[in-house]
Amino acid sequence: MIALLTGKIAHKSPEFIILDVNGVGYRVQIPFSTYYELPEEGIAVSLNIYTHVKEDAISLYGFRTAAEKIFFQLLISVSGIGPKVGKDILSNCQVEDLSGAILRGDLSRLCAIPGIGKKTAERLVLELKEKVQKLDSYTPSQKEGRSSLSSGILDDVASALVNLGYKEVVVRKALADMEISADASMELVLKQALKSLMR
Repeated sequence: MIALLTGKIAHKSPEFIILDVNGVGYRVQIPFSTYYELPEEGIAVSLNIYTHVKEDAISLYGFRTAAEKIFFQLLISVSGIGPKVGKDILSNCQVEDLSGAILRGDLSRLCAIPGIGKKTAERLVLELKEKVQKLDSYTPSQKEGRSSLSSGILDDVASALVNLGYKEVVVRKALADMEISADASMELVLKQALKSLMR
């Protein structure tokens, strides 16, 4: 499973980009929120990747922030919401706004998102409210407050734990709750994370 891609933007559009990773072009679908934050073509960029596997296709979805990717995974866990709809929701509503609407049970705000009717909005609140509350301590500002070194290590550790079979949402929550010093090694962070997850 591809969890992160770093490469040069070979093509850029609001729907998808082609990321040139050492001569291999990956077609990555993106929400508008990610598109607006991308640099120009030819510039290197890193994207958090969700790999969606179907019988007849493998699709990659890319996000500038880990929070966006986590929310995308929460959205597609809701019955009736697939990757395309999940991407469209994030294209029309920022993570913080969406999180607040779900926590408040604000159906009118959710119904204002194109493609979301009253029944889908009710399902979003019913199925995600508790999960969003658990993720509440993991916010973009907290992530940005950590050093670039520990952020890179966090991504590597998260990828390793996902490959071991842990769900990414659970992994990210565990890592967000940990106190990690800027000079911590990947091995140390991995050991701490495994201890936390095995409790």
